[in-house]
Amino acid sequence: MKNTINILLLLIAITIIGFRVMKGIEFKQNVKGYLKRAADANTIEIANEELTKVIDYLEANNLTSGYTSILYKTPDEDIGFWYRNLKASQNELQNLNSTSALEKTNVLMKLRETLVDSGKKAKVTVPDGVTYYPNNLFWAVLGWTAAGIVAYLFIFYGYKLEEYEKARLAKKAAEENKPF
Repeated sequence: MKNTINILLLLIAITIIGFRVMKGIEFKQNVKGYLKRAADANTIEIANEELTKVIDYLEANNLTSGYTSILYKTPDEDIGFWYRNLKASQNELQNLNSTSALEKTNVLMKLRETLVDSGKKAKVTVPDGVTYYPNNLFWAVLGWTAAGIVAYLFIFYGYKLEEYEKARLAKKAAEENKPF
């Protein structure tokens, strides 16, 4: 009976982790991937096309305002600022009337600086936790539940393995002390 419960708990934890991973992949496919492509674009048209895909997705999924935080609001979790910044970048790309290569290059460089954080490993700028918005509390609770289940199973089976090993060593010691 205990093994059945433990297997059920393990399946629940794997399911929760699987759904969290799927949410992350979906966000990468529909937002992060296109933002990276817009940042890497060599022409205004390509950058605008990629950025438009992101903005259309954000608007369709109501990711245009709010904070991703659960306990307190911080600037890095402000979806509204991020969205308005993306819209401003799109507007700048669409309204560029210059034929000057220098101006086009400057706009693309500015876009890249807006979309990608610089550092050791450049990464796309997105608010922390936006992958799970607007249900961040729900996903946090599920994540902690999965982590608790996995921790319980490791401790439980670690204890069982320790008992098994002690019993095996005691049996081996008893066999070695047996007279022939």
